[in-house]
Amino acid sequence: NDSSYMEKDTVSRKRVYEMNVEAAKFFRNCLFDPVLGKEGMQYLTEKRQFSTVTIKRFGFGYAPNDFGLLTRHMRKLGYTEEELIAAFLCGRSQKTGKLFDLFRERVVIPVIDAAGNVVAFSARALDAATPNKYMNTSDTPAFKKSRILFGMNYAKNHCAEQMILCEGAMD
Repeated sequence: NDSSYMEKDTVSRKRVYEMNVEAAKFFRNCLFDPVLGKEGMQYLTEKRQFSTVTIKRFGFGYAPNDFGLLTRHMRKLGYTEEELIAAFLCGRSQKTGKLFDLFRERVVIPVIDAAGNVVAFSARALDAATPNKYMNTSDTPAFKKSRILFGMNYAKNHCAEQMILCEGAMD
């Protein structure tokens, strides 16, 4: 679809960084909300056995099973529909033309570049049987998947003679 390419070209990298920071805060707040984040927190602490320290350090969040929660939040902050689509935070329904949250009912992990910018998100469904268990941000004005390695924002200051490279962010 040509319009999605046009939308991506009109949004600056800086604006995507700003949206991603707000979305990361939103997902984190959802995870730590005792009602909205209950399933996500149980998954992380019980099933995956992550400590609260690790969850906070890596900025884990949770996207509740709601088609418009993030969209409404971001629109209240003044972001346009075109910006939200370009940042790969929302999609547009072909049926209704309305925006919908791309990340739903998933643990969401921000991907941070070496300069400290939130450039993308990696999200995992709570149920392993879910089709598309992992969902990641597509290329945006701020993110090219082939050019970033998850965790480099930490590793760059703590590198030893050797590093362990894992397949996914949860690893």
